[in-house]
Amino acid sequence: MTRNFTYSALVLRARPSGIDNREITFLTAEAGLIRATVFGGAKSKLRAHTEPYHQGTLWIYQDSAKDFRKVSDFDVRFWRPGIREGYERTMTAVSVAETILESCGGGGEWAASLALAGRTLNALDQASAGTCRRIAVSFFWHWPELLGQRPDIRRCASCACEASGDGVLWYSRLQGSFLCAPCAARSQEPRLNFLSLGPGARRWLAAVEGLDPALLARYTLDQTALEEAEAFSTALIAGILGKRLASWNY
Repeated sequence: MTRNFTYSALVLRARPSGIDNREITFLTAEAGLIRATVFGGAKSKLRAHTEPYHQGTLWIYQDSAKDFRKVSDFDVRFWRPGIREGYERTMTAVSVAETILESCGGGGEWAASLALAGRTLNALDQASAGTCRRIAVSFFWHWPELLGQRPDIRRCASCACEASGDGVLWYSRLQGSFLCAPCAARSQEPRLNFLSLGPGARRWLAAVEGLDPALLARYTLDQTALEEAEAFSTALIAGILGKRLASWNY
């Protein structure tokens, strides 16, 4: 029986386990989320390699009978030291990692999830404080697509009319979809359940669709549009997860 496995992996979380050991949670392209133990104290090379946001090739020893996994080696390709050099970078990375953990690694689209997480963290490694927030919103906008639960921001889900270039669509937290102004006005849903998404926010979300997060510094938007895009994207994921994450509020 095979007990040694190799993965393409990203460290999402590291927690103490016993006196000198650590439990590491990885996102892998082959098997989604994996937890494994790293043995050794603070001077251990392997412990230093398995810090959060490091990414590379992972070797695991697995004893299925005992439900036990041990990290045998980790060849780091992306170290991303810049993430720890700024508060905004660090907190954005935490919010990305927690979102991935809470959504089970991406609902089975593990390779695509790892690719998106890797691009996002690469962008954060050198991002300015002002760009970090846009990187977070871009991730929150792309992540529900992997989960198969992203609404159309161009049309009303009720009457199927296309939003005008300068019009506002209203996102229903209850329905998880957008309504035009007339349909939202006719809805029996409490007004507080709706979030507005104006033309500036919609144009920005459309512009960054599929864009490498490293290029987001070129795609600016005004404060109102940024706040609308952020409120909508986090509400969307909160609806999927059934809760808001504290790590989004920084």
